[in-house]
Amino acid sequence: MLQSAPLVLVTPSTEEKGAEFYDYSLSLSQTYLDAITLAGGLPLVLPCSPSPKLIAEFVRRVDGIMITGGDDLQPELYLDPVPAELRKTVGRNDPRRDLLETLLVKECFAQRKPLLAICRGHQILNVTLGGSLFVDIPSQVKTGINHSHLKNKDRVTHELALEPGSLISQIFGKPRIGVNSSHHQAVQDVALPLHVTGRADDGIIEALELRRDDAGLMPFLLAVQFHPERLVRGCPEHLEIFRAFVGACASSKNSSV
Repeated sequence: MLQSAPLVLVTPSTEEKGAEFYDYSLSLSQTYLDAITLAGGLPLVLPCSPSPKLIAEFVRRVDGIMITGGDDLQPELYLDPVPAELRKTVGRNDPRRDLLETLLVKECFAQRKPLLAICRGHQILNVTLGGSLFVDIPSQVKTGINHSHLKNKDRVTHELALEPGSLISQIFGKPRIGVNSSHHQAVQDVALPLHVTGRADDGIIEALELRRDDAGLMPFLLAVQFHPERLVRGCPEHLEIFRAFVGACASSKNSSV
């Protein structure tokens, strides 16, 4: 069965000093790869080499792309100038990874490959297409919800309201879901051709899809601010996101044969 499993390209985080030789290295939670495997896919980790030709070739050879979470984006990508007080809230960011994933998003659209974007991936998708972010939720949004439960990454901490008829509501089969939350940035201005399909009760955007008028641009696109891969074990319904995505990758694979 593995020979027929769709191949899913997965982006990693980066580290300035890795475990082996303390040089620039890749880092990726095994939970992402486990979720793809459990859903029937075969994950492949993308090297952090932001070459347009290399990225185009990787995208050509795979059946779908998953952009993962990690460090903050460079605020200059979506806000100019960046107020000093907000800049202080920004954590580590890696321009090389930002460029890699910006090129990857564009290539996904160019080659019309299924795309699943998680947390930081949700944010880089929006920024690449022309949207913006809240640099720091506690500084910019009045809310009673703590969106940064770093010690409870695998537990449900708040709920989302899902848009009726959206892809994500069809995946879960209900209007509300419980999610985890480990972010301090969030989508502010939504880029075209995206559309909000999930919000926390304080209004923070937690799910994005293509607008109905633009649905034909991609065979599958879902971006979520939470981490479903960390909920797969404790809340099995979140595996359905990966099953839907891998299913779309399988259809993409078959249509290209």
